[in-house]
Amino acid sequence: MNSLEWTLLAAPFVAGLLVLTTHVVLGIDVLRRGIIFIDLAIAQVAALGAIAASLLDLDVLLHGIVPHDVGVQAGAQLAAGLAAGAGALLLTWCERRWPDIQEALIGLVFVFAAAAGILLLARHPHGGEHLRDLLAGQLLWVSWQQLWPVALLYAGVLALWLGPAQRWPRLGFYLLFAVTVTASVQLVGVLLVFTSLIAPAVATRALPGRRRVLLAYLVGAAGYAAGLGLSLYADLPAGATVVCCLCLLALVGLAVFRPVDGELYCSIPN
Repeated sequence: MNSLEWTLLAAPFVAGLLVLTTHVVLGIDVLRRGIIFIDLAIAQVAALGAIAASLLDLDVLLHGIVPHDVGVQAGAQLAAGLAAGAGALLLTWCERRWPDIQEALIGLVFVFAAAAGILLLARHPHGGEHLRDLLAGQLLWVSWQQLWPVALLYAGVLALWLGPAQRWPRLGFYLLFAVTVTASVQLVGVLLVFTSLIAPAVATRALPGRRRVLLAYLVGAAGYAAGLGLSLYADLPAGATVVCCLCLLALVGLAVFRPVDGELYCSIPN
């Protein structure tokens, strides 16, 4: 295996680090709130929006304004963002109306979006490929050009999340979450979005303060590095390999990091 092959992993690895910049702190807060599957549900709703965009040819609306490839991507992002925003509004309303069964309703939103996506692609000649790409992503094919707009978006999300968003009502949390997940799904796929949020948070749940956040980032980075390296070495699908590595590291973290005086830490330090 030559050095050129390893350089192919640079952009995918940076993409993973970008996803972790927002998903680590969001994941810790999701774990604290006890709404573990909200990210999976909103990610799947965003994927459903992207599927609808591909079937409706929304890029035609941008014909003559931007290049075709850019129009396709912009149409998918717009539809995914609108769908994720609608999902966030729905879950906010459900939480106010039926707070005692919120987790069950989140699960129903996920399975509905997944089933609806399957139905929409049932007669599509490349339906199976579309579903696989949305679930597992195309991490190895991420380009540097894709990373700049995502990096700017994540910077804005972090500025809001660590600042005024802490005082926002629950709807603000859901909407900011939806914006972040929409970009992440297009970059790495539904499965990696969920795993990047939950695995580092689970691995470090016994740790206090800023040490937890730092080690959660390190766990996430190690998962992406190990997964990408193994996928290249063994010729395995990159997204699925990274997901498995992150899950294994979550289990290692649970075994290695023990709570201090029996106390667990599930909140982000001030």
